[in-house]
Amino acid sequence: MSVYNSAGSLTRTLDSILLQEGVDFEFIVIDDGSTDGSGEILDQRAALDARLVVVHQDNAGLTAALKVGCELARGVYIARQDAGGDISMPSRLAVQLRALESCPEAVMVSCGTRFVGPDDEFLFDVVISEAELLQGLNTLTFPGVRGPSSHPSTMFKRDVYSRIGGYRPAFVVAQDMDLWLRMIEAGRCLCMTEVLYQTRYALGSVSSRYGDRQREYGAIAVNCARQRRAGASEPMLPPPPPKHAGGGMPSSSRERASFHYFIGCCLQQEDPTAATEHFREALAAWPMHLGARLRLLGLRWLS
Repeated sequence: MSVYNSAGSLTRTLDSILLQEGVDFEFIVIDDGSTDGSGEILDQRAALDARLVVVHQDNAGLTAALKVGCELARGVYIARQDAGGDISMPSRLAVQLRALESCPEAVMVSCGTRFVGPDDEFLFDVVISEAELLQGLNTLTFPGVRGPSSHPSTMFKRDVYSRIGGYRPAFVVAQDMDLWLRMIEAGRCLCMTEVLYQTRYALGSVSSRYGDRQREYGAIAVNCARQRRAGASEPMLPPPPPKHAGGGMPSSSRERASFHYFIGCCLQQEDPTAATEHFREALAAWPMHLGARLRLLGLRWLS
């Protein structure tokens, strides 16, 4: 796990892993230049639990931090976890471990992911079958390619990860898609329909802030896979763009409006009152947001 300024929600994330049962593990956490006390929280917990291994480094971004963590890993398998309030369900590691051990040709396993809002309100589940994953990772078009339900829902074999080159520095974003496309070329990728991971949809996330760059690098990853599978050399990868931490910068008005509008749309059917508040927040951030205004009018008409 990489951590950058997640002090407010770090304890719950750590607990969700350290309280896992039925599996022996080490929990390697890279403090990627945090300035909010996350490093101190990690050191305090590590002093109480020898399974927690903490590495402090200057901020280098997610891909670089994950590379450090995976290079330090000593286990047969590597499981991903994200900070920011994300949690693994109590049986996640044991269930995924059994899946990999029962299928010798498998190189990776993922599970379903539950997405929740900033107050842990349920938004939606993403669950895909193994057949859908296989089709998604063999659809070498962008858009069109599809991977697991989320990056941190995965567990994979460490030796295979190393053999295929691991996370590649050029992919400061879309590093997961690049890895998955190479993983499926190395063996079978399992996909469990059980929801074992929960991620919090947060303002300022990498996906919302760097969406255009993710799409750009996702397309590069697909092009690389297309060339590899045709027996040709990969195109030259672009040099890594300027690093970013994936958080910490002020959100723009439009970004805040889009965030609240999305949450409101997810909640509109189950909790119209909460949805109304998010649509109002969207308009407060950006009064020209037509979608939020129309949704508010619709909710008023229904009531």
